[in-house]
Amino acid sequence: VQLQASGGGTVQPGGSLRLSCALSGSTLEHWAVGWFRQAPGKEREGLSYINPVDGSTYYSDSVKGRFTISKDNAENTVYLEMNSLKPEDTGVYSCAAVNAWGSSWSFSTYGMDYWGKGTQVTVSS
Repeated sequence: VQLQASGGGTVQPGGSLRLSCALSGSTLEHWAVGWFRQAPGKEREGLSYINPVDGSTYYSDSVKGRFTISKDNAENTVYLEMNSLKPEDTGVYSCAAVNAWGSSWSFSTYGMDYWGKGTQVTVSS
């Protein structure tokens, strides 16, 4: 399984970006895919995931109400729509996948099975 994140860039505060995470080597029906952010000098933070087992989604408090995760099974791609961006949203955004049908899994840095290379998001005026 391989993941390819894209869509990062530089945007002004209040702006929007859409990140994409393309999965290859398998299909999204088998994997819960999530987004993580690592800001300079901070630990990696789990932001959001989407679970194909029941269609549920999760958002951290830091992005709830501003970010929306979605997926396109035909394109085998997960998206993260980011609105009302703030300077504190700056960081490297990575997507990761975990077997959604396993006995148990956790949305955490050490709980994911596969990682894609990150994409930089900078929010600055």
